[in-house]
Amino acid sequence: MIITIQDKDGTISQYDIEKIDSVENRLGAKTMISKVGTLDVVAEALSFASAAHRGNLESLLRDNAEEALVEPEEEAVAEKETSKKKKS
Repeated sequence: MIITIQDKDGTISQYDIEKIDSVENRLGAKTMISKVGTLDVVAEALSFASAAHRGNLESLLRDNAEEALVEPEEEAVAEKETSKKKKS
């Protein structure tokens, strides 16, 4: 199994795991490769689920626009207009 690794500085290196002499190190490398693969799948699944839930929440909130809060600046303008009308 050939593994390609890109360092922080952009250097790309390839390693043949099967050529590692030590059985213990070879098995350790294969275990780590498996774990990294599993974590990548889980991270992608969480990202997808998060995006789906965020989209559903945004849709739900848009459908309930009457519950939207008024921005403080807009609220202040509305209060001034209301008080002007009361004084007139």
